Amino acid sequence: MRLAANISLMFTELPLLERFQAAKDAGFHVVEIQFPYKEKIKDLVAAKEAAQVEVCLINVPAGDLMVGGEGLACVPGSEDEFKKALNICFKYAKALDVKLVNVLPGRCLEPANEYDYLETLKHNLGKAASAFGKHNILVTFEAINTRDMPGFLVHSTQQMLDIITDVDHDNLKMQFDIYHMQLMDGHVDECIEHYGHLIGHIQFSDVPGRGEPGTGNLNFIHIFEDIHRSHYHGYVAAEYKPTGNTLDSLQWMQEHDLTWLETKAVLK
Repeated sequence: MRLAANISLMFTELPLLERFQAAKDAGFHVVEIQFPYKEKIKDLVAAKEAAQVEVCLINVPAGDLMVGGEGLACVPGSEDEFKKALNICFKYAKALDVKLVNVLPGRCLEPANEYDYLETLKHNLGKAASAFGKHNILVTFEAINTRDMPGFLVHSTQQMLDIITDVDHDNLKMQFDIYHMQLMDGHVDECIEHYGHLIGHIQFSDVPGRGEPGTGNLNFIHIFEDIHRSHYHGYVAAEYKPTGNTLDSLQWMQEHDLTWLETKAVLK
């Protein structure tokens, strides 16, 4: 099954270790976790195995990014700290049999420094792609909208495409978050159609509130059809903030034909 639930944003009525089973009971066979690092590896593995779910993706530790800082991956002078973050991520990814790890580029709070930050990011992405590629783990990186994260360095599809071209590594792809890219670029259907072969992971939530499908302006019938027709063959992850109880937010799973996701993910 290629449909996944992000258990960092969903099923938050429960402690993280209990969300694996809650997701399975709700119909998900695959989960993803943004930052699992507050939990012990052995506890995460036990929860995963007890629920009999797959963990498809985790994020590389991002330093102070989530509390308003610049993060790690793009910040000149933080290369050693980023390398340590990769090592930590690898231990979790290997134990959980994760297929993808995602790098959050980070913020550049001084626009005059943007070139140096981009060069640092590209260097670090190349290092990450090479390191994880040896273990058949795909590296993705993500653009995030600047409304929710002001100063975020990578905030458009075109920027991601440019970085992929410059880094030129076959183990590096875009993480395409429909919510972020609709806010910044619009026309997410066209992007998926044209660049599906360069996308390593897709996440979705509705716009503008980042809730479940049906709470905003997006036509998910068309979006799911576009993904199905595209050259993208990876996981499709619900990464939204439920507008109420998570179980009550899952009506979209019955309203949309998702049988095309009932195949093994192909990561290329």
